[in-house]
Amino acid sequence: MSSAQPFGIDFGGTGIKGAPVDLDTGDFAAERERIRTPERSTPEAIAEIFVDLLAKFPDCTGAVGVTVPGVVRHGVVHSAANIDKAWIGTDADALFTRATGRDVHVVNDADAAGLAEVRYGAAKGRSGVVIVTTLGTGIGSALVSDGILVPNSELGHLEIDGHDAESRAANSARTREDLSWEHWAKRLTKYYRTLEKLFSPDLFVVGGGVSKEADSFLPLLDISTEIIPAQLRNKAGVVGAALYASEGGG
Repeated sequence: MSSAQPFGIDFGGTGIKGAPVDLDTGDFAAERERIRTPERSTPEAIAEIFVDLLAKFPDCTGAVGVTVPGVVRHGVVHSAANIDKAWIGTDADALFTRATGRDVHVVNDADAAGLAEVRYGAAKGRSGVVIVTTLGTGIGSALVSDGILVPNSELGHLEIDGHDAESRAANSARTREDLSWEHWAKRLTKYYRTLEKLFSPDLFVVGGGVSKEADSFLPLLDISTEIIPAQLRNKAGVVGAALYASEGGG
């Protein structure tokens, strides 16, 4: 039986995950598939993988959302930190739509996770300005105002004390420098205080793998804004991409 449910694809530097998504629950409508990202991850090579991936779900006929670890404006990719440089300047919406014969919309990976957390996760039902940050190799960010995404915020690249913020406050900095939770929390405090001054947010949501250990560091932060761990974790990219596509993209 055919289903018009949207399909989400989370494309990263190491893996490509995909599944149809039930928009009522914000969960996978079938077991997800995972494919290792090839070493040569050009847009054309990835498009071929997407065709194969979608073929595994022949009953899912809805729009397709794809996360990309880079800046995306109107379907065109403008940066490529951890993927092939051939992505820069590529109209990924058009390329993937042609390749798959489906309505495809591409979105920044952190923005997708933020949309998912606001609609279904930790920030569900919260109004005002919500900033979702993913603390990992870098710091990804999603800025959402009353449920509306302000895309490509890239708040991990704010300059703080002469440094790119993520170079000092990302989880990779904690592990690289073997920082204690307390020491890292001081750096995070400075980072989130900077965001407070710039955006006066109503809520911070913290994602990334380290959010599983939120109790070890969130209570140590000395900031004014409520800050809570993300809920959807590794499902957020797929769910957020499908949600983005279902609403026609940006």
